[in-house]
Amino acid sequence: QVQLVESGGGLVQAGGSLRLSCAASGRTFSSYAKAWFRQAPGKEREYVAAISWSGGTIYYADSVQGRFTISRDDAKNTVDLQMNSLKPEDTAVYYCAARPGGPATTFKDYAYWGQGTQVTVSS
Repeated sequence: QVQLVESGGGLVQAGGSLRLSCAASGRTFSSYAKAWFRQAPGKEREYVAAISWSGGTIYYADSVQGRFTISRDDAKNTVDLQMNSLKPEDTAVYYCAARPGGPATTFKDYAYWGQGTQVTVSS
């Protein structure tokens, strides 16, 4: 298995940008599909974006399409989420996840998770 650690969360004003990073401990991380999810207080964990192990297939939730970008950096064993034009409704704890298969949009399909990083967008 692999271990994941998120970083880069914080407080930002509406319309601003933030970049999250997820670091993996295993050398085999590059062969896993990766994804970002988020969860606001009292709400279900929500799919945000996913990327295949090769980077050739990328999916985004409709709510973040055109504003967020997911990317891989195999040299650093990381997966990043660049968030632009942030809105107050983007406020949540953001989690990175990984699975040995292809990308998926349901959180139950992912076996490996980070502990999350808080993103707060003020209006």
